[in-house]
Amino acid sequence: MNNTIKKGFYFKSYEAPFQSPFDKLFAIFKELITHTSGDFDEAISWLRELDKEYKLTEPSYTIDDFIDDLKKKGYIREELKEDGTSGVGITAKTERAIRQQALDNIFGNIKKSGSGNHKTKHVGNGDEHTGEFREFHFGDSLERISLTESLRNAQINNGVADFMLTENDLVVEETQYKSQMSTVLMIDISHSMILYGEDRITPAKKVAMALAELITTRYPKDTLDILVFGNDAWRISIHDLPYLKVGPFHTNTVAGLQLAMDLLRRKRNTNKQIFMITDGKPSCVREKDGSYYMNSNGLDQYIVDKCYTQAQQARKLHIPITTFMIASDPYLQKFVNHFTEANQGKAFYTGLKGLGEMIFQDYETNRKKRVK
Repeated sequence: MNNTIKKGFYFKSYEAPFQSPFDKLFAIFKELITHTSGDFDEAISWLRELDKEYKLTEPSYTIDDFIDDLKKKGYIREELKEDGTSGVGITAKTERAIRQQALDNIFGNIKKSGSGNHKTKHVGNGDEHTGEFREFHFGDSLERISLTESLRNAQINNGVADFMLTENDLVVEETQYKSQMSTVLMIDISHSMILYGEDRITPAKKVAMALAELITTRYPKDTLDILVFGNDAWRISIHDLPYLKVGPFHTNTVAGLQLAMDLLRRKRNTNKQIFMITDGKPSCVREKDGSYYMNSNGLDQYIVDKCYTQAQQARKLHIPITTFMIASDPYLQKFVNHFTEANQGKAFYTGLKGLGEMIFQDYETNRKKRVK
């Protein structure tokens, strides 16, 4: 009997990968805690409602068991609320888990690397070997000489019997510059980010958390500063992101740009950029006397001109601004077009879907450029 091996495909019903009861609930919990801006009680309340509707748990493992595991694993802790009563809050461990989930969901299968640097297309003194060789030139550092290739040349040119190594035998391996990037991410937290029944702040938070996790794990030599802008602008830390909320604010784009440029002026990196996520028009500026000039009706030319001035100032500092506009109003797109032209930056008109992928792609593209 001839034993033949048949090649082909075998089809079977999809089997979901195994998840423990805790892991299954924890993935949902991380989404809910992001939507509730870190409010544990509200997140658990939503989780209980979802359990009733979709039967997420079994009698052997309930929501209460899940809460106990959260405590044992260090994801939550007892804390005092602002009103003085006791409550439960999430820990830094949970914050990291939320950022990692945001990275996985938004940016896909991006693998971590230990070095955390980006290559550029420029060849020169650096620590990224290209595998290409050239002749030794006066001024090349000794550590760049390829000993193996140089000895091979000496044997070919001079023979083994009369072995000698001359300058003409030396070759060096090319290396590439590795660029570093300083990025400021601006997030609009004006009231319009939750108007018309659409939650726009949560996707913006997820993008910020994913970008923060990407940079800190894959590109640790890069820097990321995050700021929010409403009536004013202020810097927030990565740890503040899960708790970020929209306020009863107008949109002071000028204040955000001024703070972003102040932060970038302090960076030594050559490559600098600003990412701005906004859904509304600029409607507020702060005057020199500390008062606020606000106008939500249409585009106020006084406010708009100040935005153009900031865009031009950033251009002089070689800081490109990439605007991600979560709005489709023609008059707002016209404003963004003029703003982008003044800065010589870029603009994307997008809804909430695909926002994270666009920011990642633009970040990666900009990292390959070396600004001289």
